[in-house]
Amino acid sequence: MASQVQFPFNQQIVWRPDEEYLGRSRLKRFMDRHGLSTFQELMERSTTDISWFWEATFEDLGIEFYEPYTQVVDLSRGIQWPMWCVDAKLNIVHNCLDKWIGTPAQNRVAVRWEGEEGDVRLLTYRDLFRQVNRTASALRAAGLGKGDAIGLYMPMVPEIVIAFLAIAKIGGIILPLFSGYGPGAVAARLSDANAKALFTADGQFRRGRPILMKPVADEALAEVPSVEKVIVYRRIGHEVEIQPGRDVWWEDFVARQPADAPTERTDAEDLVMIIYTSGTTGRPKGAVHTHCGFPIKGAQDMAHGFDIQEFDTMFWMTDMGWMMGPWEVFGVLILGATMLLYDGAPNYPDVDRVWDMVERHGVTALGLAPTFARAIMPCGDEPVLRHDLSSLRILGSTGEAWNPGPWRWLFETVGRSRVPIINYSGGTEISGGIVLGNVLTPLKPCAFSGPPPGMAADVVDEAGNPVRGAVGELVVRQPWIGMTRGFWKDPERYLESYWSRIPDVWVHGDFAAIDEDGLWYILGRSDDTIKVAGKRVGPAEVENVLVSHPAVVEAAAIGVPHELKGQAVVAFAVLQPGFEPDEALRAELESQVARELGKPLAPQAVLFVADIPKTRNAKVMRRVIRAAYLGEPPGDLSALVNPEAVDDIPQAT
Repeated sequence: MASQVQFPFNQQIVWRPDEEYLGRSRLKRFMDRHGLSTFQELMERSTTDISWFWEATFEDLGIEFYEPYTQVVDLSRGIQWPMWCVDAKLNIVHNCLDKWIGTPAQNRVAVRWEGEEGDVRLLTYRDLFRQVNRTASALRAAGLGKGDAIGLYMPMVPEIVIAFLAIAKIGGIILPLFSGYGPGAVAARLSDANAKALFTADGQFRRGRPILMKPVADEALAEVPSVEKVIVYRRIGHEVEIQPGRDVWWEDFVARQPADAPTERTDAEDLVMIIYTSGTTGRPKGAVHTHCGFPIKGAQDMAHGFDIQEFDTMFWMTDMGWMMGPWEVFGVLILGATMLLYDGAPNYPDVDRVWDMVERHGVTALGLAPTFARAIMPCGDEPVLRHDLSSLRILGSTGEAWNPGPWRWLFETVGRSRVPIINYSGGTEISGGIVLGNVLTPLKPCAFSGPPPGMAADVVDEAGNPVRGAVGELVVRQPWIGMTRGFWKDPERYLESYWSRIPDVWVHGDFAAIDEDGLWYILGRSDDTIKVAGKRVGPAEVENVLVSHPAVVEAAAIGVPHELKGQAVVAFAVLQPGFEPDEALRAELESQVARELGKPLAPQAVLFVADIPKTRNAKVMRRVIRAAYLGEPPGDLSALVNPEAVDDIPQAT
């Protein structure tokens, strides 16, 4: 395993819950209801009596079934293939919308939306219910129904939420697609799922420029004959080609459809969504999710970790093609809260755009990636401090590992040292988090409180034995309701990815550690591990040393073949404005790593680049960097938000 490191250990506690947080905590109420006096008691019971815990969670979340389950979970097929809510009838749209109609909640705002150009729209739960019904009726009229896969390739406009829910309402399978995908990535996913229809748009705005989407969709659909209907939302008012018989404008599609429509009475384990994630090689993996899986796990994390309640407005900067988009929709609506969607660049037309929206919309829970904090920090504190952010009571973070400097900036400058940062790490196949913060636990920079209730997570050595105070492998020992039901059409790949290393244990592929106070840390992907002369180092260890230097805004470290050492470290650094790459700076950075981690782990080279290849959710794609550096095929690049950065890697100096 990786060596003991200074980061992020030896940090001091910087936040403790006060009476306000404790007094209105959903998690505290849940514990009180079940006679549990400590969080540790809850964790013990929730991971040893999983049927009790998930049944208690259904009650806590207000989950309603058309027909009851006869068994919470059936493990007769093995821990890898649990069956949940056996024999139950459940459509998650009933729990997102239908159950709120006829109650005071129907008049609460469900969706707040702002476009880059400044337009604002509000939809109440009743508004959303009626529009989802119209869209569901239109889908049925077009011959679509239960079991049909339907793609979503749209900007973050209210209509993407409407379409998302309408697909589930008719018993269809949602295929969320990143709005920045090129035609090859769109085609591969639609074709793999045998999609019957696609929701798209004429385009979207980015930094004041129109970005066309319909032509990309058209090019993709030339390779996907299974798609028979394309619904086009008019977002930017750009002229696009409409193929007669196949394509229809959104407004024409839903015109004259009734505002009431039945919700398909699906089985609890019927498919509701396939989310594709990029693999290290080969085609993307389609994580399969059901009505009683992903939505319930997402809502549980949102309730017990982020403490979201009916009075909250959540704004997570995301795209529907990243799991945090569906997570936000399902979780917010199940809990009866409000979501804010933003369609545009987060720092346009000014660097304070996000803080301005928080103030104007009364955002109480703001989610972002560490990359955003690192990118915005050089602009100084003034763009943040000019805004009243007193509505914030939760900051959320996911996507990649933190380093202490940006974490402290977010905590102190944005959160005014009063708002906890709820770290969140898991993935698409998890339906949320393996580790998570909460409002009951004291926080240290970069730390997680630990696993959320119901997640029997552990940190182990290579033999599968628990380790504490040192870096090990993140695993899960018991099934949870949000587990992917496998990879679409590829069960063997699913088993190989997560179940092949330790018998009957989910091995997630992340390095993690637990400190002396019981707080958890995620330290990067274990499959990116670098082994130098028998010494293992996680790339995040090297990267965190580099970004602690005032000249470096971002870094990525990879292992490359070395004749004597097995592997050597090569690091890529993006410099802060005002710093120029030169040999003196390179030597300084190499020396700093040697000083912090030891000479054997010093980089063979530190190379300077303008940008680092990342996904939309800000994950650094180290395997792509490594392949580009070594002149090897880079594999699937469809998830990259900046594919041009790959071309710069071989020329880095």
